[in-house]
Amino acid sequence: MMCCKVFNVPELAKPAGRWCVNARAGVGCVIHDARPMSCRMFQCFWLSSSTLSDEWKPDRAKFVVAVETNGALQIMCDAAQPTAWRREPYESQIRRWAEHGVTIKKPVLLMIGDKASVILPNTELPIGQLNPGDGVELTHDGTRFHASVRKASLAQTSAGKTSA
Repeated sequence: MMCCKVFNVPELAKPAGRWCVNARAGVGCVIHDARPMSCRMFQCFWLSSSTLSDEWKPDRAKFVVAVETNGALQIMCDAAQPTAWRREPYESQIRRWAEHGVTIKKPVLLMIGDKASVILPNTELPIGQLNPGDGVELTHDGTRFHASVRKASLAQTSAGKTSA
């Protein structure tokens, strides 16, 4: 049920970081059969992966690993435990995913509420607020990585870039 807390559900005006009013402890989603499309489209990596152990179950890990529609990974942390992903065995595996993500130009995103960072193999690039529909672009200039937010309503990248 951690997704019911960390996930943004626009159809219910439920922001990331707050429990959904339809989530019940020990029961789950009380509107599961009529849940909104964003909930239906959500893909929990722990549920869909045959390689992640029970240690990765979101209520134990205190974060959710989600597969975005473009195939990129997103780590959504419980704001009450924003560094939970840094514990082992999580951080080393997330860094390996980030290394692979760099090679295929699909960054691993870390979300804590609506604040985002790109996780790289050896650092993170804070990129600030990320709204539903926004994209993240990761580029490398031969020396450093740069991450920028592509606003959903804009065809061009925002002026605010972060580098590492």
